[in-house]
Amino acid sequence: MGKNALEPRMASAKRVYQQLREKILEFELYPGSRVTETELAEMFQVSRTPIREAVQRLESEGYLSVRPKQGCFIRDLDIPRLMQYYDVRIALELLSLDKAALFMPTAQLETLAADWDPATQPGRSDDSEVMEARDESFHIRLAEGGGNTAIAEYLADVNNHIRVVRRLDFTENQRIDLTYVEHHKICEHLLARDVTAAKNLMIGHIKRSEEFTKTLTLTQLAQKRIRARSRG
Repeated sequence: MGKNALEPRMASAKRVYQQLREKILEFELYPGSRVTETELAEMFQVSRTPIREAVQRLESEGYLSVRPKQGCFIRDLDIPRLMQYYDVRIALELLSLDKAALFMPTAQLETLAADWDPATQPGRSDDSEVMEARDESFHIRLAEGGGNTAIAEYLADVNNHIRVVRRLDFTENQRIDLTYVEHHKICEHLLARDVTAAKNLMIGHIKRSEEFTKTLTLTQLAQKRIRARSRG
């Protein structure tokens, strides 16, 4: 198959991937629900080939699982399991702060603080996915700044498991405002090499995110189910 013949198929698979991922993230496809390749092909008006490619990519990223002869199952929201990942995240973040307080150069910390200045809020977006990515980048940059790339890699892995709900933390303006304030203050504590203060703030920062995300996820799912029933 020539290059020109591959391009439309690749573009179609990419479009299906993006739209299907969005449906999962927005809970249009409920956690735990089953859908077949045939149903998805009808939904997106494409052949099963781009569907299969998109599904394989989403499975590798943890958004769904494929069971032979049964279909695709949207990743269920196992709240106790998600809370375990948050516990691991806190442990990694505290270790990251230890390293950053010792080894992260002042210039890098000043740059990071400026990126999260609550007065100007650079990079702010109404797109919750954009803000989730910015938030994730903040924590990864701290880990990398401390010189331990393994911490950054483990944090990225944990984020992959909780990203589907973490983005819900950025659907309200006050939550975004608070994120800027807390990120900036963490950087200020690290600039003062006050790791204890930075850790205390980080724990509260993550715990608030954990509880908010948990509550909003359950609330949002309930509201969507009610609307779905009313349309039935």
